[in-house]
Amino acid sequence: MNLTALSFPFSFHSYPSSSHIKSISSRPPNASSRQISLDSPPANSNNPSSSPSTGVVVIGAGLAGLAAATRLHAEKIPFLLLDASDAVGGRVRTDFVDGFILDRGFQIFITAYPQAQKLLDYQSLNLQKFYSGAQVYYDGGFHVVADPLRHFSDSLQSVANPIGSVFDKILIGLTRIRVWTQSDDEILIAEEVKTIDLLRKIGFSDSILDRFFRPFFGGIFFDRELETTSRLFNFIFKCLALGDNTLPANGIAAIPEQLAGKLDPNSVILNSRVVAINQESEEGITVNLENGEVIRSELGVILAVEEFEAVKILVGKWDPGRVKKPVRSTVCLYFSMDSDKVPVKDPVLFLNGSGQGIVNNMFFATNVAQSYAPPGKALVSVSLIGLYDDVSDEELVETVVKELSGWFGEAVVGSWSYLRLYRIAFAQPNQCPPTDLRKSPRVNRGLYVCGDYVTSATFDGALDSGWRAVEALLKDKAVVKV
Repeated sequence: MNLTALSFPFSFHSYPSSSHIKSISSRPPNASSRQISLDSPPANSNNPSSSPSTGVVVIGAGLAGLAAATRLHAEKIPFLLLDASDAVGGRVRTDFVDGFILDRGFQIFITAYPQAQKLLDYQSLNLQKFYSGAQVYYDGGFHVVADPLRHFSDSLQSVANPIGSVFDKILIGLTRIRVWTQSDDEILIAEEVKTIDLLRKIGFSDSILDRFFRPFFGGIFFDRELETTSRLFNFIFKCLALGDNTLPANGIAAIPEQLAGKLDPNSVILNSRVVAINQESEEGITVNLENGEVIRSELGVILAVEEFEAVKILVGKWDPGRVKKPVRSTVCLYFSMDSDKVPVKDPVLFLNGSGQGIVNNMFFATNVAQSYAPPGKALVSVSLIGLYDDVSDEELVETVVKELSGWFGEAVVGSWSYLRLYRIAFAQPNQCPPTDLRKSPRVNRGLYVCGDYVTSATFDGALDSGWRAVEALLKDKAVVKV
């Protein structure tokens, strides 16, 4: 391979309850999250109401809902955390298939996320680091994009790199200094434009825009056109510059699992879909489940589901404005291969800077975390931007294999075995300008929303939004501590 380098500054989300509420307690096949049953007696057995009750009902056990539940637990406020799925995590899930760890979609955890640093135990997650940079496929070869502060010798090879000019590298350094000098709040409320317009205004050349920024940040935003707000770009740019890019050794779902592990198991109810919230009930705020059950909340409800789901549940009660289209989608494909046939041993992300083909990025997951495959095997992860819902799984697999054979050679890719394909119809909300990344979580007194659509579409944004929803509930004096 032709390896040249570009100097780059960075690398690459208890309390008693009712026996009338049911959830599946057995662990489903290939699911990483533990299942939690609810067998406790009603919270208020002397209450004449037939509805089980609790202090706060949190709807949705993704990162936002888990963060809200974690805050309620710390405040010693009774709560129930409901989720329609069979495990916690929302979009942050992992499957186990024949000894392989398959995250549902390409996800990287950045250690510099500020809220994550407060809520998570990084050591217990056993985070495995990526190389601080990337290899860009362009003009038939690979070219290294390296962080000069972490891989100085690699960055020195940047002179002949076709990914960007010397001036581009200077601009990257200046951009790094600019975001370093701004607080996170300043970044998230700053004046905004589309990311592509910001990069052009800064003065970046078309070569680095097309060969690096589009595949790299396009892979983060699931938006190769880079129409996503400059606020999100600046926030992620800062986190990338300050932190490491990692994967938990046991899969990305280890993050929500760790949060759930801090909670009383009896406070989490799975396989329980909410269809309505009623604030006009004589019993206080009530939550109606799809199975006909009703739960009464004495103190408030926090709705931690996707924006389009929240709109359905709160129809007639909340108008967030038009949900932006299109939502961000992705396809992730996994292949296995013999570990001794992996062509590159570095834990590096590969980007498609050629402007051709459907692959946006890929990496050999076992180069980052050997635990992602059984002994003697390696795991290949390939990501596309968009849903490709008009193309069959078989056609996508065939196209990806053919395309990556041009990258690594037919002899290498021909030995791969297809494992699984994930179509993630909703990977992220659309955060094109105009945005409000500091939305109030308060719908009205006793009813609050959270999720990455309320703030930045990142792991950290989801965690922060859940934390802030509880803060809003507390400020409304809707809660009496017990």
